[in-house]
Amino acid sequence: MDRVRHALALAALVCMCAATVQADDIQGGGRMNVAIPSAEKMRTMLHPEHPRLLARKEDFARAKLAIAAGGRAGEWYAAVRKKAEGILSEPAATYEIPDGLRLLATSRKVLDRMLTLGLVFRLTGERKYADRAWEEAKAVAAFPDWNPRHFLDTAEMTMAVGICYDWFYDAWSPAQRVEICSTLVCLGLEPGLACYEGRGASNWWPSCNHNWNQVCNGGLVCGALAIFDEQEQPAGRILQTALKSVQRALAEFAPDGAWGEGPSYWDYATRYTVFLLASLETALGTDFGLADAAKGFSETGLFPIYLTGPSGETFNFADAGEHQRIRASQFLYLARRFSRRVYAEFQKERARPDALDILWDVDATGMEREKLPLARHFRSAEVATVRSSWNDPQAFFVGVKGGSNAVNHSHLDLGSFILEWKGVRWAVDLGRDDYNLPGYFRQPERWNFYRLRAEGHNTIVVNPSSGPDQDTKAFAPVTRCESRDGRSVVSVDLSAAYAPSGVTKATRTIEVEGDRCVTVRDEVSLRSTGEVWWMMHTEAEVTLSSDGKKATLAQNGKTLLLEIAGPDGAGWTVGPAVPLPSSPNPPGQNPNSGVRRLAIRLRHVDTAAVCVHISPGA
Repeated sequence: MDRVRHALALAALVCMCAATVQADDIQGGGRMNVAIPSAEKMRTMLHPEHPRLLARKEDFARAKLAIAAGGRAGEWYAAVRKKAEGILSEPAATYEIPDGLRLLATSRKVLDRMLTLGLVFRLTGERKYADRAWEEAKAVAAFPDWNPRHFLDTAEMTMAVGICYDWFYDAWSPAQRVEICSTLVCLGLEPGLACYEGRGASNWWPSCNHNWNQVCNGGLVCGALAIFDEQEQPAGRILQTALKSVQRALAEFAPDGAWGEGPSYWDYATRYTVFLLASLETALGTDFGLADAAKGFSETGLFPIYLTGPSGETFNFADAGEHQRIRASQFLYLARRFSRRVYAEFQKERARPDALDILWDVDATGMEREKLPLARHFRSAEVATVRSSWNDPQAFFVGVKGGSNAVNHSHLDLGSFILEWKGVRWAVDLGRDDYNLPGYFRQPERWNFYRLRAEGHNTIVVNPSSGPDQDTKAFAPVTRCESRDGRSVVSVDLSAAYAPSGVTKATRTIEVEGDRCVTVRDEVSLRSTGEVWWMMHTEAEVTLSSDGKKATLAQNGKTLLLEIAGPDGAGWTVGPAVPLPSSPNPPGQNPNSGVRRLAIRLRHVDTAAVCVHISPGA
């Protein structure tokens, strides 16, 4: 009851202090300025019934009919219900911050449980699922906080408890509703308002333009919509502020849907963007035009589709995981919202079904991807991919990275590439390292870690030293990306990336000749004589020819040949994926076991023209 009284006091405080809240000063992102109505106007638009987050009663009814018809919907539901049955016997969440910073794993677990139990409860009406959700809700209500110093944790827990209140609303007694509602206000909305006002423990994110913005605003919006009619003042202030703040991040989808933080954070950012937009639609009947005003957002589903190779793994640049595969229910929302069947097709092929896959399922038949061009350049993010086929699992696939080293979660990876052929990822991106390494998110220490440096990627290094091996603020544009008559070409201007290393001009061009050959050409000019390295990381076994000109890679019974076509006198070396002798080597880094680094080293040069032909082995 203390939290109930506190929630009532907070509502009065927010009402009295509305003029002091700085949220009104938060404007939409530079390229968006969607007008948001007053809280009072939004309150009149509120759907009076529950559920109203992500789906309404009719959406659950439609899902129930689809499940009864059998087929994929029935298979998906069987998997989700089996998972719900398992949750019944699992202990409730506990307050755990294993790394000393993040409660995030607990928040995500609770959200997953609420969505899973909630779907099955809505479709069956069986009380046991609500009882288990109540056990979870009581547990997180007893937490001392939802870790607002790392506000992602608070936002995701706010989303989870909002779903608990909304999807199980019919099962709760008036007293239970009051308790859940007050918990949402005290542990979710109140810390959120503190951030918007600049007095919270993590108050920078409302003005940022990356995944933190969408996740924090999205979680708070969903929590506010769940209890808007019960807590009009705090919920209304959250909605007014969040819908202005989120426009900063939505503007980053321009011009064509790419996400500079890489595929992992595309998934995270779009998930909560969709939570926010879908819940506005189901709770208020409109997203106020946010989705349509966000230039490129309708195209964003193409970004991970193009980043996914024939193996099913993504081009995992920036702080993405190794061997990452994207499975994301928001593809189905995007397919429905923008009439893009290719999004639904992509998700249905790889879904590990969850509640939202079932609720947002749409028909998708045929082979929509085959209609897409084989090459694509995503502007601003400056990422390009080319492939020899959409439907051949043995096809060539190359991803090339330009863009900005200053983007959140970026690595010094300008010019890096990945390569697949015959269903094997031959040139790999090592992905992120341990987020808890000292200095991982602090500059300049971030650039001491091998996996984040240029030397830890498949690009060039010029005059290696203990400092950053690319300009940490550099932008590298993709200057050419085309595909015709079975030949694709991508070029990247790397001059700015290597200017601090004494480079006046650097370009990388990658040509794909159907399924026959890939050629990587690098042209580098230096102000004075220096040293140039060409590097590629692979999990394959490597055998070098006696003259050092050829490297044969063997993996999964397949072979690949890399041959140096220039310059004369250059040869391959192969070794472990570890820092160069001149590079920093802080303790605790991933040892990169099983990874080899192929390298070409050119010394005492003022120009370098490196050409490598890659073709099928014998």
